[in-house]
Amino acid sequence: MASKRPVARRTRAAIGRPAAEILDRLQTQHPNAWTELAFSNAYELLVATILSAQCTDARVNQVTPGLFARYPTPAALAAATTEELEPQLQPTGFFRMKSKSLLGMSRALIEKHGGDVPADMDALVKLPGVGRKTANVVLGHAFRLPGLPVDRHVLRVANRIGLIDTTDDAVKAEEQLTQQLPPDRWTLASDTLILHGRRICRPKPMCDRCVITADCRYFLRLGPKAARKPARRA
Repeated sequence: MASKRPVARRTRAAIGRPAAEILDRLQTQHPNAWTELAFSNAYELLVATILSAQCTDARVNQVTPGLFARYPTPAALAAATTEELEPQLQPTGFFRMKSKSLLGMSRALIEKHGGDVPADMDALVKLPGVGRKTANVVLGHAFRLPGLPVDRHVLRVANRIGLIDTTDDAVKAEEQLTQQLPPDRWTLASDTLILHGRRICRPKPMCDRCVITADCRYFLRLGPKAARKPARRA
């Protein structure tokens, strides 16, 4: 992560209650927030996170037990072929691209890291198929190192609350959020925002169920209109 970050502009931390206090309250609604991907080591989490792109964690968790039984190590995965992998990955979507990423990633681990997943951002993002989000997931959850993954839920929720001022720039969002929180809170903050985005602050938000409406820029701007329940899905 770059040592010098741009100052977050017009965020709620700058004009109202600090981000840490807002997240404290949000964590009461989502206690023990953690990644919903199932894993037992850094290699498994790295594979699962790559597969989670454009796919639900629940679907990934249906695929990975069989995958890890067949390829329990980077060496085993590196020896596979795309023809073998693609049918197994098909339920996760974009299976051809993901197959290529997994093979490239596992082979790079063997060739450059002795088969171990590196606990370092710069090394992780050099692996095929691994960007900052995936690297931060692995750092924060497998290695318990500071990492703040930013996905579409984090972007949506943090922007609505007023903690960030971008809706589509994950790197900028990461920079602004990490400025406002101590490193030991980064991973939990991300997990909490993700769960809030999945359960409450959806594209059509359920503001009537949210515990932080008093500190939410979106709610304060829209007032009672924001509290209306979305129509139930068929």
